[in-house]
Amino acid sequence: MQPLVSICIPTYNGKQFIAEALDSALSQTYQNLEIIVSDDASIDNTLSIIKSYTSKTQIPIHIYNHKPNGIGDNWNNCMCKAKGAYIKFLFQDDIIAPTCIEEMVNILEHHPNVGLVASKRNFLIDSLQSSESANKWIEIFGDLQHTLNLKIENNISIIDNSLLKSENFLKTPRNKIGEPSAVLFRRSLINKIGLFDNSLKQILDCEYWYRILMHCNIAILHKNLMSFRLHSNQATKVNSENEVSDHHAYNRVLYKVYLPYLHPEIRKRLLRKYNLFYKIYYWTLDRIKVK
Repeated sequence: MQPLVSICIPTYNGKQFIAEALDSALSQTYQNLEIIVSDDASIDNTLSIIKSYTSKTQIPIHIYNHKPNGIGDNWNNCMCKAKGAYIKFLFQDDIIAPTCIEEMVNILEHHPNVGLVASKRNFLIDSLQSSESANKWIEIFGDLQHTLNLKIENNISIIDNSLLKSENFLKTPRNKIGEPSAVLFRRSLINKIGLFDNSLKQILDCEYWYRILMHCNIAILHKNLMSFRLHSNQATKVNSENEVSDHHAYNRVLYKVYLPYLHPEIRKRLLRKYNLFYKIYYWTLDRIKVK
């Protein structure tokens, strides 16, 4: 018997692409599925489109209305409603290849020390997105693991928690694993590490992957098994207020949760910023050096 996989689709005003996302979910070669939709009070016809699919498939589609409280809260609601042994996020704008879930589950079933698997991605460029900005984004974020020099065996690379100790851990791209639609992970991990951190607005996904990495390995499947859609507002993320606030919030999370796992220089910087004793110690040390 195949283990149940929960395809989690958090939605909000997704009428433009939700049908494509659902079609890709229902075209999977892996059959033991449930679809969990958590909708953040959409005011378009997203829900009517989703409901029209319930009569087209034997795969159960569960729809939950969710009171908006940030994107992370909607993601968390999906996970809390999921019953599967594995969780596969699929965002309303993205699509997954027909063999995506089958190949990802196969990796986790044969690698008990791996908690999450991520695939490489294709890119769907929105018609309103300029080719110049899209190409620039893909140049920076197209290959999230290009700085890691990963060893590849049978199209798979294994990342362990030594990544957290590396000097380039915080360098761009900060998310070195993948977007939520690119990953599948064990639902049992929720009991160990909790849910997505709602204090983060944009980088809560990569923080969650790194929380998983503290407990088990992550596999990178070197096949393009999902397509990530680039929107016209994607290129402005770097300069947004959310990105600035996320930077500070993320550093606080790193200090509170990840400190023992990090590179000594990163630990030192975080201690100087958030620990009163070390603030005084390094301030005194700097004064002595100046004299």
